[in-house]
Formats: sequence, C-alpha cells, structure tokens
Amino acid sequence: MEQAKYTTRVTHLDEPGANGMEKTEFMLAANPGLPPAPLRKIGSGGEISRVMLSLKSVLASRDMIPTLVFDEIDVGLSGETALRVGKLMETLSDSHQVLCVTHHAPIAARAENHLSVRKNTVKKDTFTGMRVLRGDERLEEIARMMGGEASTDAGMKLARQLMD
Repeated sequence: MEQAKYTTRVTHLDEPGANGMEKTEFMLAANPGLPPAPLRKIGSGGEISRVMLSLKSVLASRDMIPTLVFDEIDVGLSGETALRVGKLMETLSDSHQVLCVTHHAPIAARAENHLSVRKNTVKKDTFTGMRVLRGDERLEEIARMMGGEASTDAGMKLARQLMD
C-alpha cells in the first residue's frame, strides 16, 4: 500500500450523540487516482488489517497499552506483504507484548514464542487445546503452515530460512 492515502474525517454533530459531539471516520484511498472513501465501506480484510497495524505501530510509542492483540491480521495478505507485516510486528514487540493469531508462516516465524492451538471434538463436545512449541516442533509447525509436509527437506529448509 505504498501509494495509499489515509485521512481521518472528523464531523461536528449538531446534536450530541451517544459518543459525543463529533463523528470520526477513517478514510482510505488504497490506489492512486481514487478519492478517499470510508475504510469500513471500501477496505478489504487485508487493507483493514494493514491500516490497523499501521495505526497501532504509530501510536505504540505514545500509548500506555502494554499488550497488542492481532487476531488473524494475515487475512488477504500475500507472501511479500506477510513478510513485511511479520517484521513490523517483531519491531512492535520491542516495546509491547504482541499476541497474534495467524495462519501465515512468515508472520509466525518472527515470533519469540509459538503456541499451537487445536480444536478437538469428542462425541458432541468441542475442546480447544493449546501448547508451547519449541525447537524442532516449532520448525515443523512453520513448515506445515506453508502447506507442505513438515518432514520434507524443502519444507524444513524454507521454514529454517524464515526463522533466521
């Protein structure tokens, strides 16, 4: 989104609303030649995720929020963009605790700690389990996230490269 334009439109209301005397709207022109439009109307899942990450990154040095949570920020991202998002999140982790639910190996590979979350159904009940991955388990999970067999040489090599 190198050429995107982002603005914030603040409109004064004649009558006070439930949230005060002003309405604030995020405006985005994702591509050159387009006028800014409300992000909530025109933003794809990936664009909304990247705008949110950008806002949190800018505000991170000034806010008092110790933990940032990103739930599936990888929606709509391609490989190169996922690499950039992973790097930005890693940078954010220098000053904040960052928790991220992701399905993209390039984002997960940047993590200092990696948890695996699995759903299991027993009879009619669904249970969610979580465990910490370390060492080769983590490497295998990164390889699996890329869609291949975790045990293949190519998958493991690429997973190692991402983690390095």
